[in-house]
Amino acid sequence: MEQSQETKDINDWLPITKSRNANWWYSAFHNVTAMVGAGVLGLPYAMSQLGWGPGVAVLVLSWIITLYTLWQMVEMHEIVPGKRFDRYHELGQHALGEKLGLWVVVPQQLMVECGVCVVYMITGGNSLKKIHDTLCPNCKSIKTTYFIMIFASVHFVLSHLPSFNSIAGVSLAAAVMSLRYIFPFLVFFLKI
Repeated sequence: MEQSQETKDINDWLPITKSRNANWWYSAFHNVTAMVGAGVLGLPYAMSQLGWGPGVAVLVLSWIITLYTLWQMVEMHEIVPGKRFDRYHELGQHALGEKLGLWVVVPQQLMVECGVCVVYMITGGNSLKKIHDTLCPNCKSIKTTYFIMIFASVHFVLSHLPSFNSIAGVSLAAAVMSLRYIFPFLVFFLKI
């Protein structure tokens, strides 16, 4: 199936489809960061609010749901021979029709993206403050708002990189930190 020139121009412009030269390890870094990252950030809070049993159950359930939706996205990526669905709204349009697909998918996608950005900026800012307070206990206290702005500024810079492959190093560092953070919990559970 031949792409129209307009579709080809859009795909060449979009950072996610601009270069398809990523390696399997780039995907591994991004997936580990995406799947482990939220669970790792949520682990202390989940354990403090729910306790060990329900907390672990909720985290395992969220991991299963994430893995299942990732599998669904892989399966639906090329469900129609010769047509790629690279964006969520394209899947929605294929499943629900041209207009309804956009009206159903895009608002949900925007709510999730905005919510995730806000939560990660606040969590990242709080984490930076905790690191600062731990490394420099005698220093003057700095407001959490400033740490949130620092974290948001780093996100702003990273968001302007030319392609998703440009942050492979950041994803590798995040994956290593996530796995390192969760390692004591794994050792604890393996001993039980």
